[in-house]
Amino acid sequence: MIGSSILTSVKKCINGIPESDESFDEDLILFINSRLATLCQLGVGPDEGFRINDKSATWEEYIQDTRLEFVKDYIVTSVQLRFAPPESSYVLNALKEQLNELTFRINVIAEQIKEENG
Repeated sequence: MIGSSILTSVKKCINGIPESDESFDEDLILFINSRLATLCQLGVGPDEGFRINDKSATWEEYIQDTRLEFVKDYIVTSVQLRFAPPESSYVLNALKEQLNELTFRINVIAEQIKEENG
């Protein structure tokens, strides 16, 4: 993803919202933080949780293990389903299936990392 800002990356991936357009930031931050809380429950990210308040929070601050790079796709897909769901039921179902697969993979990797770290 272009840049390391979580908010900016999500905005770019969802309908190509320009970084300068801040009209949707509050909604996007809400949805992103909801997904970050879900990922915390799956064992991803800092034990105390992680949240963003603006575009200053970066992927590098959140993802400490490169095996979890697909967390970015998980967050973008999840936020897209909440913020700008596709009109086509085919595309909607495909995104939901993708999200289910990502959730499974994240869970597997998070368990592996947990076992490695004791």
